Amino acid sequence: MGEVVQMHFTTVDYVIFALLLAASTGIGLFYAFSGGRQRTTQEFLMADRSMSCLPVSLSLLATFQSAVAILGTPSEVYTFGTQYWFLGCSFFLGLLIPAHVFIPVFYRLRLSSAYEYLELRFNRTVRICGTVTFIFQMVIYMGVVLYAPALALNAVTGFDLWGAVLAVGLVCTLYTALGGLKAVIWTDVFQTVVMFAGQTAVIVVGASQAGGMGEVWRKAVNGSRIAGLDLNPDPLERHTFWTLGVGGVFLMLALYGVNQAQVQRYLSSRTEKDAIMSCYVVFPCQQIVLCLGCLMGLVMFARYGEDSPLDKGYVQTNDQMVLYFVMDVFRDLPGLPGLFVACLFSGALSTISSAFNSLATVTMEDLIRPYFPNMTEAKATLLSKGLALVYGLVCLAMAYIASRMGSVLQAAFSIFGMVGGPLLGVFCLGMFFPWANPTGAVVGLVAGLAMAFWIGIGSFVMRMSGPTSLPQLNATASPLFDNMTTSVMTTLVTAKPRPTGVEALYSLSYLWYSAHNSTTVVVVGLIVSLLTGPMKEKELTPGTVFPVLGMLLFFLPERNREKLCCITPLAQEPKENTEPYQTATEDSNGAAFCKEDTVTEDKVMERDRVLTEDEDLEAGVVPSCQLTPHTVQETAM
Repeated sequence: MGEVVQMHFTTVDYVIFALLLAASTGIGLFYAFSGGRQRTTQEFLMADRSMSCLPVSLSLLATFQSAVAILGTPSEVYTFGTQYWFLGCSFFLGLLIPAHVFIPVFYRLRLSSAYEYLELRFNRTVRICGTVTFIFQMVIYMGVVLYAPALALNAVTGFDLWGAVLAVGLVCTLYTALGGLKAVIWTDVFQTVVMFAGQTAVIVVGASQAGGMGEVWRKAVNGSRIAGLDLNPDPLERHTFWTLGVGGVFLMLALYGVNQAQVQRYLSSRTEKDAIMSCYVVFPCQQIVLCLGCLMGLVMFARYGEDSPLDKGYVQTNDQMVLYFVMDVFRDLPGLPGLFVACLFSGALSTISSAFNSLATVTMEDLIRPYFPNMTEAKATLLSKGLALVYGLVCLAMAYIASRMGSVLQAAFSIFGMVGGPLLGVFCLGMFFPWANPTGAVVGLVAGLAMAFWIGIGSFVMRMSGPTSLPQLNATASPLFDNMTTSVMTTLVTAKPRPTGVEALYSLSYLWYSAHNSTTVVVVGLIVSLLTGPMKEKELTPGTVFPVLGMLLFFLPERNREKLCCITPLAQEPKENTEPYQTATEDSNGAAFCKEDTVTEDKVMERDRVLTEDEDLEAGVVPSCQLTPHTVQETAM
């Protein structure tokens, strides 16, 4: 193996990289000192629920497109071919289901944190379990997503490792803590444009140097890198149409359906229609991003063929190969390497800032505010900004820990992937199965996490302790297409007998992790709920169950469906956002009402009042955001 080849940045490259950081900081400062100046938690954490469709959709995309995906997708396609492209098939259902199932439920309940839903549907214990699981997931991931691109940059260009980590970490902390969610979303829009520009420049220049796209395609076909439709149903196969197209749906749901970083963007939308449209706009953008990554991998293959920089020893890992290729292609074009590195760190910035903001939100809304209900708005906002700042410093600490892990970085990504499935499972349990109770939810979540860690750690240990006589491991960073829920796995490229028993479980394709673990939560949760006393319809908080069973069992008489809790209507769709948007919370009798009613009595009189059967009115006004009811009472003037 030869020495790792280092190429160096020019002054122009450093300037372009610095401009990216300066522009991101500028957007944060602009929102810190304009508009409402982030003086309320609604503005700081929820962007005043005033965002339109386009910035929200680009922010959703930027959160999805991490630096690890920018490095991982091309090297995946270069090494194994275009089979990975079939992941795009999972995007359709992976966005359609959140748009028409999860968004209506969350948006109509007027939530700030996705985990508030778990308290409304079950109880506070389930909410805290979900919140703590999410915080654990994000804190581990933040350090890795910051450290991995900086390490690759350092190895290929000699760019100072901790200089890059500190610059990106501190800039990100600054604009997130000052500018709130509005700054995060608008910097995501800017960073998305930079990402598209960087990847497009590499493809255009690389393809022209290889003799045009026709020549790139010819070499890819001759090199067997253009994959056909692999319909092998074996779940142990790393990438087939079924693992990518079906297993990928569950990974997409774990990200776009229930992950706080994405749910918070939906809830910041001006209207429910805007939130749903943002999902539809993300779909074609994701396809473009996936195609750009695959094209870059094919252009790399056209340049190097089977004789990769990794085999020659120019780089040490697949992650570094993409940066080596970029520096090689742009060798005589100063400024363009800087553009791609800006693109790479835009991916890191967008992911980390989303993490900071979502972590500050769930910590504030789920762990602090419920225990200090009388906290003033000014103090709550200041505390939220402090939390964003603290999580920024935690991210830098995690980057340092990641630097000491060595090969355990793969385990850190696997842990992240393993946590997404059980969280998806507990939301599905609450949303689709009315008789699931709080005990079932907690036991199901614990069982799902236990199963996830058992499979994940077992497969990691099995690979590490494999026979030395086997061919060398090909370590590949599986592109983090949903950058919040998948894992970096290694795969053995060798003909060996099909594993059986527990080994088969450990050999499960990483794309099935989310489906397997979320199913475990639902099955265990339902069994425990039935054993400990299922919930009845009158015990449910109105609007927390999506009536999917009612739709599927439409052929049953209404009386039977009522017994099965299948007639559970959604909350009414909110009017245009012309009044302050308040968060739903739960009364002692299970009814949802708003924390602070700011609608005038005249407006309330114009609406139908919705009351639960056991509610005791004292001649007051019914809160305007009271959710659905058992009886409807017309207002008498």
